Amino acid sequence: MKGKLIIIEAGDGSGKATQTRKLYDRLLAEGARIHRVEFPDYEADGSMLVRMYLRGDFGAHADDVNAYAASTFFAADRYASYRMKWQKYYEAGDIILADRYTTSNMVHQAVKLTDRAERESFLAWLWDYEFNKLGLPVPDLVVFLDMEPEAADRLIAERAKATGQSDIHEKDKDYLHRCHGAYLELAEKYGWVRVKCSSGGEPLPVEEIHSKVYEIVEAALR
Repeated sequence: MKGKLIIIEAGDGSGKATQTRKLYDRLLAEGARIHRVEFPDYEADGSMLVRMYLRGDFGAHADDVNAYAASTFFAADRYASYRMKWQKYYEAGDIILADRYTTSNMVHQAVKLTDRAERESFLAWLWDYEFNKLGLPVPDLVVFLDMEPEAADRLIAERAKATGQSDIHEKDKDYLHRCHGAYLELAEKYGWVRVKCSSGGEPLPVEEIHSKVYEIVEAALR
């Protein structure tokens, strides 16, 4: 019996980690057999190429690495995580709650391709590569946290100021704004459930967003 794979997906600075953690804690307290994972899995060996890419070792801009090459970096990280950390739980019927997944690659790499036919060809390749060739599970539910770019920009800046760190994606506002447009497009294409997380350029309260996310996920798990 396969488990349920639920993805919390969003652009940078949109509160994915916070919402994933709050949802995990609530479902765990309710007695769910649930496991939380996040991508990239920065502490694992499988993420080495991802870390090199994001810190700019292959170029200071996201577009310096083509969509196919970058996608293989992230896919290897997911494959290692699946095989070594959560495959046994998923196959035992447990819930896997992921902060990002293949869905992030669909956005962050597809946005590099401006020609629509070329973008569609890439998306078809990525789906086949990860879910067929690598055998990674297809998500049962993707919850897209839709944070307006203006709100996300401020949250990213605040986080960078506090930590002193930012990756090549977070340093490029134009790239992140294009990603938001791609998120909206792909959410409609693949049937991701969209949760409005800001209004007038200001983030909505964390608890308000959590309530919406919990309601969606709880219904999917019935």
